[in-house]
Amino acid sequence: MNSLREIIESSPSVRHLAFANESTNDQPQPLAPARWDWARVERVLVIRLRSIGDTVLTTPSLFALRRFLPQAQIDILLEDWVAPVLDGSDLIDRVITVPRDSKKARAGIARELRATRYDVVYNLHGGTTATLLTRATGARHRVGFEHYQYARLHNHLAPSPLAIWQRPVLHSVEQQLALVGWTGVPVTDRPATRLAVTAKAMASVGQKLCAAGFARLDAGQPFALMHPTAAFDTKQWATEKFAGVAEEVTARGLTPIALVTPNETKVVDLLAKQSSAPLVVLSDLTLPEVAALASRARVFIGNDSGIAHIGAAAGAPCVVIFGSSNVAHWRPWTLRPNEVVREEMPCQPCHGYFCAEFEKPECILRVPVGRVVAAIDRVLRQR
Repeated sequence: MNSLREIIESSPSVRHLAFANESTNDQPQPLAPARWDWARVERVLVIRLRSIGDTVLTTPSLFALRRFLPQAQIDILLEDWVAPVLDGSDLIDRVITVPRDSKKARAGIARELRATRYDVVYNLHGGTTATLLTRATGARHRVGFEHYQYARLHNHLAPSPLAIWQRPVLHSVEQQLALVGWTGVPVTDRPATRLAVTAKAMASVGQKLCAAGFARLDAGQPFALMHPTAAFDTKQWATEKFAGVAEEVTARGLTPIALVTPNETKVVDLLAKQSSAPLVVLSDLTLPEVAALASRARVFIGNDSGIAHIGAAAGAPCVVIFGSSNVAHWRPWTLRPNEVVREEMPCQPCHGYFCAEFEKPECILRVPVGRVVAAIDRVLRQR
């Protein structure tokens, strides 16, 4: 008899059953009664500092708020380097940016936030800077979780998101939706992540592709978008294995396009040497250009990263290779075909900064090429 793991890996319908059941409710409901009179709310601020992935995973909460308050002003506060990921989004009216390391700039932002006179502020981050800026707004309703370090600076404290949903395991999206839903906003349909694709970004990425030797995007040449790097070694699949995947997608009629940052070109140089497939490399894309490119990809293949979340939110079918990360918490949050491939080990998940069990991070390095290719084939068939 096949093991449960073998059954799940061989059955796309089983793999997607949980998310599909959680995401198709036609009549979304709030998670608790309204905490105030929503008819009096005109301005809402969402604070979500930190990374690309965190920002993308906030979009379901923004969607729920926009759907509930179509006439209200909804703003978001992000770190400046990640803010472009929301370019063109109709979920928000304004993106306010804060520099990573500038106390002087933060003081000015605090004054600006207070002058806007927000009615409701959601602190979806909980860190010191986010909490101090939440308090600085002077909003009538400042919402955070009761486990935040400086919880007393809010005047509405939500219990644990696990208690709100009454479930033992939650995705990052669900944790954020919990705070919004606890105040009376309908969220039980658990919306997918979503990003806008602007005409400007599509045109500029098309020009960069042409310069790299790829046909025009509107010519319909099919391609697989690959992201072979990650923030930590515990999340980065071996380059030679990505080289094998590049050859496999080429054999399936797809041009492999590798996406890296300027300081990661050594990875794609090695990738190109180890693969016989012709490889298109892009190392200078903006975040809106990444979303535009992903929206045209037949499939996205990469490590667990913010770029993977952009791919999913832009509509690309995804195959994501996981190592140290918590799959239940960080898997792609999308209704498009997607699969996670990992090697199950008793030490997973872990903090991910380094491997505490082995000389090298075996969790990610042991994932075989064959399983990733099989997942690609299943996703392409579903597409």
